[in-house]
Formats: sequence, structure tokens, C-alpha cells
Amino acid sequence: MAMAGPPVDARVANRYALPFHSLVLGTFLAASSAPTPLYRFYQETFALSPIVTTAIFAIYALALLAALLVAGSLSDHLGRRPVIFGAILLELTAMLLFAESDGAGHLIAARAVQGVATGIAASSLGAALVDVDRARGQLVNSLAPLLGMAAGALGTSLLVQYGPHPLHLVYAILGAAFAILAILLWLTAETGTRRHGAMQSLWPRVVVPPQVRRTLVAVTPSNVAMWMLGGFYLSLVPSLVAVATGTRTPLIGGAMVTALMLSGAVAIAVRRTRAAASNLTAGTLAMMSGLAIVIAGMHGGSVPVLIGGTLLGGAGFGTGFLGALGMVIPLAQPAERAELMAAYYLQSYLAFSLPALLAGYLVRKIGYPATADVYAMAIIAVGVVGLVVRRSMAGRPTAAG
Repeated sequence: MAMAGPPVDARVANRYALPFHSLVLGTFLAASSAPTPLYRFYQETFALSPIVTTAIFAIYALALLAALLVAGSLSDHLGRRPVIFGAILLELTAMLLFAESDGAGHLIAARAVQGVATGIAASSLGAALVDVDRARGQLVNSLAPLLGMAAGALGTSLLVQYGPHPLHLVYAILGAAFAILAILLWLTAETGTRRHGAMQSLWPRVVVPPQVRRTLVAVTPSNVAMWMLGGFYLSLVPSLVAVATGTRTPLIGGAMVTALMLSGAVAIAVRRTRAAASNLTAGTLAMMSGLAIVIAGMHGGSVPVLIGGTLLGGAGFGTGFLGALGMVIPLAQPAERAELMAAYYLQSYLAFSLPALLAGYLVRKIGYPATADVYAMAIIAVGVVGLVVRRSMAGRPTAAG
């Protein structure tokens, strides 16, 4: 008798799990950047101050960080599918809150729920991708967030410019997409295993192993500068472009965010085999140069210069992100990596969100162009500190023991 083939669900998992989980992760990140082109419309429609608008942005990052710290390893205990399904249900709730928003309270609640959903989804989907294919899964984990955010910003901008109901249509489309994904999820096989300790896993653990500390200190300023750049674009750039160029076309602001993310994704794909230290240095230099060009384009009111600087800065962002992770993560033992990633994300998302809150306060006092100057100078200064710190530490011998 011929030996029976693998069960249908196993064959489906092997063939479709990687693209399916990649699609789900990309959709979550597309939804995360979808509100960015709408911030200016929320300000005008609901009479929001700049600091409230940046608070709406920042609450997402802080909620996402909290979810990563608390529920980052939950799928290791409950299985991937139930946790991903729960994240999709939370995301559907966020889409409904966005669609029904009538002021700052609804928007803050929507972004908080969305942050929790995305944090849970990112950790469980990232683990599922590595379950299926370790090498390709790690690459997808680097590329899918950037490609997803690019699609979300550009898609929303197109819908706002050419479609009806600018504050509602994108959330209806995303809600329908997540509903379909929730159904399709149960047609895929479980990629993880269940084990005891789910409640204990909810206690956050942020630990930097001793052998990693010196390198993490050397990497931190450049890493902070990279994430500050991401926060700058996702919180302020669409409104800044409108003020600097005098154009009311939402597509330009969305195109800026898209250019940043796409060039970052291309840089990761191109430079993924290069040495991590080289990537971090090259990324930091490109990021600072691109940002300086963006500020020049802002003062000159030139959209092509703004886009060109963004492409260079985005390439630096992707390359630097790749370099920072590549320098730090391999130094940890497998059992130490989850807690080290928690420490990495803690510094990264604080750099992503807190400066944006300060920028919202500054906009109210000195306006968008002057705030952009201050923000850019701060990013470049932190980047320079990163280069100097790594150069000085490279010449010091590592302490024994």
C-alpha cells in the first residue's frame, strides 16, 4: 500500500503559510500608517491642536510597546493562530472606532487599541514566519513592516485625493480586509506549539545580557536617531509639507512617507549581507545627509528636493536599522534574545514617540518650519554622537570578565 501523503492542512501550511502571514503582517502595518495622511484633516475637522495630533500618534507607539513587553511571548504558550486572531479582532475594533470618530477622544482610543493589536500581531506573526522558514521569515520580518507602512500611507493619500468620504473609506476597506484575513487564518495550520506558563509570560522582562551591554551602549545614539526620524515622518511630515509648499494635495505628504519606507525596504534587501557595523555607519551618514536635504527642500518649497532627500534618508533608515539589530542580537544566547529585543524596542519606541510629543508642543509655539529645523538638528546631533561614540569605543579594549 502506498504511503499516505501529509495531511491537507500541513501541505497548505507549507505552501501558503509564509505568504499568508507576510500579508497579514503587512496589512497590520499598512493600517498603522493609514491615519498619517489624515492628521491634517482631523486637525481641521475636529479643531485639534498640534500637540493633540502628535499625542494621537504617540499613543499608538506607546500602546504597541506595552503590548510587546506584556504579550510579546504569549503565542509561545497559547499557539500562533489564537493570538493572531485576537489581534485581528482588536484591529477590527480600532477600525470601527476610527470610522465613528467625532473628536480627539475617539481617535486616541482608536490609536491605543490599534497599538495593542499591532504589538500582539507583530510578535506572534514574526514568530510564525520564523516557524515556517527561519531565513526567509527573518527577511520578511524586516521588509514587511516598511512595505506595509508605505502601502498604507500611499493608499490613504490616493483615497483621500480621489475617493469619497476621506475620513471613513480607508477604514471600511481595511476593516473588510481584516475580516477576510480572520476567516482565512483558520484555514492555515498552527505553526507553533502550546506550553504552560501563559500567565507568567505576561510579566515584562527587559534584560540586557552582560556580553551585549557595551555594544548596545555604542549602538544606542544611532538607533535613537533612526527611530526619531521615523517618528518625525509619521507624525509631522504631511502637515509640514502642506505648510512648506503651500499645496493642499494630500498625495504629496503620503508620497513622502511612502518614499521613506520604500527606500528603507530596498536598502535592507540590498545590504542584508553586508557587515552590521558598516551598515550602521553608512545608514547613519545617509540618514543625516538625507534629512539635511529635506530641510533645505522645505525652506525652498521644492517637492522634488523633499522627495530626493527622503529617498536618501529612508535608505539610511533601513540600512541603519539593519546594522543596529545585526550588531546587537547575535551577541545574545537564544534564551536571552526575547528579553534583549524587549530592551531594544523599549529604547526604539520611546525615541519614536516622545520627541514627536515635544514637537507637537513646539509647533504651537514656533510653527511647523521652525519645529522641523529643531527636530532635524536634534536627530543629526544624536546621529553625530552615535558616530563619535562608536569610533571612540572601537579603540578601547573590552574589559576582562
